[in-house]
Amino acid sequence: MHLAYPAVLSALLFCTGLYGVLARRNAILVLMSVELMLNAVNLNLVAFDVWLSRAAEETLHSGQALTLFTIAIAAAEIGIGLAIVLAVYRNRGTADIDKLRDTAESRHGDEEDDAPDDRAPAAAEEKAEATA
Repeated sequence: MHLAYPAVLSALLFCTGLYGVLARRNAILVLMSVELMLNAVNLNLVAFDVWLSRAAEETLHSGQALTLFTIAIAAAEIGIGLAIVLAVYRNRGTADIDKLRDTAESRHGDEEDDAPDDRAPAAAEEKAEATA
């Protein structure tokens, strides 16, 4: 088999995953798209390992070993990622990334409101006039 077939398939999988990361709003779908991108990389690693092992006399299969390492890291990443998404969903009631970003920005805006502003003297004058 030629190296072009798995390389083209890997490129298509990676582009599909990249589109999913950039276009999706749901955090779980974004995690699934990241997994799709990692699987495209794994396919590339194994394809190039097989291609290079034909040319070399000693076959170490380092591409396949690296693929197993990537699969183990991806499994841990998806487990921790899903736990974080579920915790955020329980606390905020949504897994929509844009809404989560809006709530984070509004919380930072609340911290700025704690600082004294120019309206405090006007409010004190109105309070003094109301008591007089």
